Amino acid sequence: MTRFASPGWGPSLIALAIVGCQHGAEESTAGKAAVTPTPLKAAVVPVEQRPWQTVIRSQGSLVADESSVVGAKVAGRVVSVSVDLGDYVHQGDVVAQLDENELRLQVLQAEAQLAQACAAVGLTPADSLEMVNRENSPPVRQEFAVLQEARATLARLKRLQEQAAVTLADLDASAAAVAVAEARYASALNGVEEKLALIKVRKAELALAQDALQHAAIRAPFDALVQERQAAPGAYLSVGDPVVTLVRTDPLRYRGTIPERYALELQTGQEVRVRLEGEPEPIVARVSRISPALEELSRSLTFEADLPNPDGRLRTGLFAEAAVVVDSRSEALAVPASAVIEFAGVEKVWRVADGAASETPVQTGRREQGLIEIVSGLQRGDTVLKDAATGRNGPVEVPDHQNDHTGG
Repeated sequence: MTRFASPGWGPSLIALAIVGCQHGAEESTAGKAAVTPTPLKAAVVPVEQRPWQTVIRSQGSLVADESSVVGAKVAGRVVSVSVDLGDYVHQGDVVAQLDENELRLQVLQAEAQLAQACAAVGLTPADSLEMVNRENSPPVRQEFAVLQEARATLARLKRLQEQAAVTLADLDASAAAVAVAEARYASALNGVEEKLALIKVRKAELALAQDALQHAAIRAPFDALVQERQAAPGAYLSVGDPVVTLVRTDPLRYRGTIPERYALELQTGQEVRVRLEGEPEPIVARVSRISPALEELSRSLTFEADLPNPDGRLRTGLFAEAAVVVDSRSEALAVPASAVIEFAGVEKVWRVADGAASETPVQTGRREQGLIEIVSGLQRGDTVLKDAATGRNGPVEVPDHQNDHTGG
């Protein structure tokens, strides 16, 4: 050291030079440490084919299984309405009652007319028309007797003609009398048939009057809920005027649409998973009905699936999203959702190869049950960091318990 000392250097300068050399050595050591960073200890997952059902996404709403505007079958004034909004009715329950006074009078009138028609042929309203003997009717018997007399007279005149005891004019007059008697006998038979037909008319009129009286009580056609009440006591209803609107909500129908490109893949019986806002789990159903034609404006196909609703908790009109499973055995290249991170609109993963992680952009597809489908950017057999949020470029140290699965 003394050979490098200058005559002008003092002990202080020599000490500073020694300290400077030591600092230089420390900076060199720190630089070497920066070149070799500490390995990242992180779990990795393989990129592999996983079971992934092929589904078609759909949007739609819940509609009633049946909906009916119950109206008045006969005209009349409303006496009472026994249901209101939200009420549950059973099939056959009376929902409204019309005034019956006029209808009862019409029934009595029809009964009297029927009795009058029956009396004309010696029957009662309870007698069957099949038991009527047309030839035994009094008018028919009378005309038949006249006919028999005319025929007998003609026969006598013919025997007398052989003896030249009668003129030809008398014979012709007797033959004409027979023809007239035959016509009157046929007319009497037709008269009986006319009276029997009139009895049928009167019976039909009575049945109509009785039917109108029965329909004064307006009844529910099926088990349903009252969606709207449209009549009140005191109102006069014409035939067909609405009284209440009923809807059957068990089951409900999910009615949705799918794009035209999937129309040929949709089949009845395919599984449908219907999601409703506020429901934690989807409702699983089956495709029940498919429209035979696409909607021309939207180029979409309408289908329906029946959803059980025994407790009436679900409401018609609710918006719903559905996934139709068209291939339950398909697979897809997928990784856990935590392995993908998005930054500035670009999705990426940390691909691990040769013990080091590197940033790799990917294109993703469907997301389901904590997995993300990888459309491009990775291949089967690749390895990625399980938690992309902790990733960085550089060496990766795989935990011992994963070595058997990753080959590390």
